[in-house]
Amino acid sequence: MILILEPNVDRHSEPYHRLLSHLDDLAPAVNHRIHTIQGAEQQLTEVYLIGNTSTLAIDEMRALPCVARVIRISEAYKVLGRHRHDDRPAHFDYNGLRFGQDTLHVFAGLCAVDTPEHVEAMMKALRELGQPCTRMGAYKPRTSPYAFQGHGKQCLPYVFDLAGKYGIRVIAMEVTHEAHVDEIHETLERLGNPTGVMLQVGTRNTQNFELLKAIGRQTTYPVLLKRGFGITLDESLNAAEYLASEGNQRVVFCLRGMKTNMGDPHRNFVDFAQVPVVKRLTRMPVCIDPSHSVGSRSRCPDGILDVMHVTAQGVVAGANMVLVDFHPAPEKALVDGPQAMRMHELGPFLEDVRIAREAFEARRRLAASMADTD
Repeated sequence: MILILEPNVDRHSEPYHRLLSHLDDLAPAVNHRIHTIQGAEQQLTEVYLIGNTSTLAIDEMRALPCVARVIRISEAYKVLGRHRHDDRPAHFDYNGLRFGQDTLHVFAGLCAVDTPEHVEAMMKALRELGQPCTRMGAYKPRTSPYAFQGHGKQCLPYVFDLAGKYGIRVIAMEVTHEAHVDEIHETLERLGNPTGVMLQVGTRNTQNFELLKAIGRQTTYPVLLKRGFGITLDESLNAAEYLASEGNQRVVFCLRGMKTNMGDPHRNFVDFAQVPVVKRLTRMPVCIDPSHSVGSRSRCPDGILDVMHVTAQGVVAGANMVLVDFHPAPEKALVDGPQAMRMHELGPFLEDVRIAREAFEARRRLAASMADTD
């Protein structure tokens, strides 16, 4: 059960303490956990009741001090899930941008940062095309211990400085250790916060529960969680719950393909048909990663790259974010060069995304007209 408190509730007020006293009396059968969500205009407080809540009457809980609404949880994903009569927002705001199930952002950029010149070329191209987001990999978990692991904190100053120079508002950046979050935060603070960062949890760390808890405890940065490549969708969605249960509900869920030979010749089996499934089960925006799903620059007889075909499939299905590899010189890329798109393809790629998004909007209007006749 979730108690939605009145906006901007005063945690030092007498009614609030009466509420907590009542909830304390419910233990040990029912425990509570308090989450605070800072919106653009007001602060919202949600109280999650955990345990045997079936005996608690909704009307009685609604009558408690400071309580505005009560939601009975009906799904496994207690914090991020969609529940009956649950009208909580399916979006969040960060650094001047809105991320929600009704928006679409493209994060094109370097899978791994290599040189300042390549970073600047990428960001300059994005600014010229009006794109406020990018991806930049500073920390790179690799299958081989001898492969390039990323430049780490050494590249953060010039990446963030260039982002500020070219008006990049949000950078998706993978972290593999709690210390990486501290390094990102310290560098941004030292530079005067020229940009924002969306912390990325890669597919290898989807079940690194201690890392998920640590990232969830911080609420400064939103999180992009990639689906685990060898686990079920339910297991991956529960990984997102680890983040939210610790306090950070600003989570974007990323589909990036499943690790199985049944997807050959693609690098992974493309799972973008589950975009609407995730949106139906949860309130999270959904990202697609076509680069790591396809893993090559293969082109169809129709002249369209495979990576553009699968991107369109995800966008037509309602994806809210696209994470895609581009590089000024793919042949010199230190990670995943063969799958990276080239700079002259950025404009056509964005136009193709726009066409696919228009198709999604047309399909949504068609569905609305069908619903009106039911």
